[in-house]
Amino acid sequence: MGGAFSIAFSNVLLTLLYIIPGFLCRKTKVAKAEHLSTLSAILVYVCSPCMVVNSFMKIDRSVQMIGQILLFFLVSLVIQTVLTFVLYGIFRKKFHDVKYRMLTVSFGLGNAGFFGIPIINALIPNRPEVACFACVYIVGMNMLTFTIGAYCLTGDKKRMTLKKAFLNPPFISLLVALLLYALNFQSVMPSLLGEENLIGDALELLSKTTTPICMIILGIRLASVSFKKLFTRLYVYIICACKLLIFPFVCLAIVYFLPSNIFGDVFKAAMFILGGTPCAAVMLNIAEMYDGETELAANCVLLSTLLCVFTIPFLNVVTDALFKFV
Repeated sequence: MGGAFSIAFSNVLLTLLYIIPGFLCRKTKVAKAEHLSTLSAILVYVCSPCMVVNSFMKIDRSVQMIGQILLFFLVSLVIQTVLTFVLYGIFRKKFHDVKYRMLTVSFGLGNAGFFGIPIINALIPNRPEVACFACVYIVGMNMLTFTIGAYCLTGDKKRMTLKKAFLNPPFISLLVALLLYALNFQSVMPSLLGEENLIGDALELLSKTTTPICMIILGIRLASVSFKKLFTRLYVYIICACKLLIFPFVCLAIVYFLPSNIFGDVFKAAMFILGGTPCAAVMLNIAEMYDGETELAANCVLLSTLLCVFTIPFLNVVTDALFKFV
């Protein structure tokens, strides 16, 4: 049990350490707030698509594998959608208060990609399909973000758009990855180029920059917020607790008793751990795009990211106790 906690703690802490360069660059005025849009564009339009494609290049090509990935997409999308609508039904009469809108949208939307993929790869090693699970989890999350998420963050139903729910980098990257996977591109790359793993190495290199860039961006944002407001608002802690602890255990309760011959231990453990990732950074992007509650969104994203250094190791202890991976 101690080993499960320490492995997760060290991996999460290492990921969070990437925040420090961004924080220091902002404090020393090497980086400015206006640089964030450029870094975010590189992250979303270059690094993230490479991360998705690279994840699919790592798995065995089989009908069973792609079936598991698509099943994970459907189950994760249903869970996120149903639980978001449950909270919407509970709090919609209080939506004049931004706290309840933020709780509703943050409950199921987690940073399963930029933050989740390196963490879940470390906690469930030698099972490359878990990175693909994270990729499809992101696609479902983005579909919710640009529909009910946009409405909850802004309070304006006109901000809900199906076009952006499908025409976004994660969704398009997934389609490209599935096409290359179907064409067995990972096997034909060497013969096409005459150099083994040339494109594969480039994809992997760019995909590995995703998490550091994401954390550096958060570090720059952390240096720009009021620490008093970040650490002294009780309701922000409540929102973080719901996202980091309550949501993953609800996910676990839903998937744990599903038939094991279809939904294996890796499937269930991945759903549990990805459910416990911090509030999605895209929440802040939506708030900025639509003039929503940017300060509260930033506080939820930043504080949940800092607190997960304790919650994810706890989730890994539970995972280690409930599931065994071959």
